[in-house]
Amino acid sequence: MKQWLIAVALLAAALAAAWLVQYYNSNTDVGTASTPERAPTSVAVAFPERTTVSDRVKAVGNLQAEDSIALTTELSGRVVQLNLEPGQRVAKGDVLLRLDDRQAQADLQVIEARLADAKRQYDRARQLSTSNSIAIAQMDELRTAADVLQAQRVAAKVNLENHRISAPFAGIIGLSDISLGAYVTAGTRLATLDSTRRMELNFSVPERYLGQLKVGLAVQGESPAYPGQAFGGELVALDSRVSELNRSLAVRALIDNADGRLRPGQFMSASLTLQQRQSLVIPEQAVIVRGDNSYVFVAEDGIARRLTVSLGARLPGQVEVTEGLEDGAEVVVTGQDRLSSGERVSPNPDAQLPANRFISGAGADNGGES
Repeated sequence: MKQWLIAVALLAAALAAAWLVQYYNSNTDVGTASTPERAPTSVAVAFPERTTVSDRVKAVGNLQAEDSIALTTELSGRVVQLNLEPGQRVAKGDVLLRLDDRQAQADLQVIEARLADAKRQYDRARQLSTSNSIAIAQMDELRTAADVLQAQRVAAKVNLENHRISAPFAGIIGLSDISLGAYVTAGTRLATLDSTRRMELNFSVPERYLGQLKVGLAVQGESPAYPGQAFGGELVALDSRVSELNRSLAVRALIDNADGRLRPGQFMSASLTLQQRQSLVIPEQAVIVRGDNSYVFVAEDGIARRLTVSLGARLPGQVEVTEGLEDGAEVVVTGQDRLSSGERVSPNPDAQLPANRFISGAGADNGGES
């Protein structure tokens, strides 16, 4: 009797378990059938572009004339000729100012006459020396007198030339307060003379770029006085020492200024091109940054896949990808911050991309700052 009761209890338990399993499976099938499959996420995509990317260093500096002097007089005197019109372009050798030099000319004429007489006396004595009709000591005195007068003649010519101030190089005259007929003293500052066909731009480059610096690199300058206009030039000199204060190297560039718009002392920003290369670039808003890592999502056969990428130079609205991305990849540009790797997506390459907030203005080029 006891064994029969145990058998009945086991049979009832088995029937109850079978019923529970069947009930669970039927509810699962109903739930699955009632839940619709999630539609693919529509995303805007863009294809990487291969373009010329430049590594550039930006700095600021001041312009200086390639040649620049302050015109001064070495003598005192009255101005009898004046060619110091402010803003006038003069050629090398042009007479800019002449002092009254009548006395200097007379002194030179006197010395030249005395020199001519001394030479005649010496020539006559040399003829007499062939017949031993003159002492050797007298010959030496005559020759010394001629040599002294020759030196005095050179000094008189220098003194006469000092009454004239000529342009040592071609350039532009600055402001002058000197008038014709004015009496000036030695050392008086007359005006400035600047050679402005090419302008020197001095600036500093951080020492970490020393390995890439060399004479001849391209430089572009921009001035607040001429917004949106670039002035081309090249690097012409590197300093011999790195500054211990700011760990940078002073460099000098020559900027073309054939039209004369730039002036000495003017402030200018410089962009130094270190190197150029062909590389892939993508829209900057496609990049997701998490800590020290950068990611992009690509669409492959309707599935989103996250890739780790290495970035290089930044361009206006774009960024260079140096590793992790291949040509032809469909890069997700919008909505990638809500995607997960493996999620279904619907790429739309014709979708209008959102405005890029990183683009600062028109006229930007393909230069990137390292």
